[in-house]
Amino acid sequence: MDADETAWEQRSMVRLVLPVRPRKLAKVPFVELADGRLQGVVSSGSDMERVYVSSITAGTHALSCSTNNNRPCGGLYGSACKHIRALADEAVVQYGLDRVARYLRVEVPEGDDLMAHVRGSVERTPAAVVFSRFLRHLAYLEVPGSADPLPELHWFPAMGAAR
Repeated sequence: MDADETAWEQRSMVRLVLPVRPRKLAKVPFVELADGRLQGVVSSGSDMERVYVSSITAGTHALSCSTNNNRPCGGLYGSACKHIRALADEAVVQYGLDRVARYLRVEVPEGDDLMAHVRGSVERTPAAVVFSRFLRHLAYLEVPGSADPLPELHWFPAMGAAR
């Protein structure tokens, strides 16, 4: 880590959280802890053009999984489907088991699997909000590299403005 990067991190208002381990994005391209849920987008195992929007609600551990156009997942009946399990596994890779468990408010003994302790019922939630966030993140991949500021990120305060 060089001095410029360290200085930037000290001036930053938003704490940068690096992934615990690098993730493979083909199966779970988008995972986040937001809106009181662990939520994300999971690729279909059978159809390359289909994705699922899956989530686990913090506290209640309600489970939701549907296609991006709100068709219910066929594997979500009373317990977590393979999409939710893949989402949870990738969240642990991205954020670490402690942080995910703390966010979901679940006790996970050391060395144990997160999903072994998530016992929630099925509660369908709309996929549109999570899927639109995913699409917005994908749009940033098409932005050419530049040192110029992006207008949609203009709400970040200027250096020294928050002192």
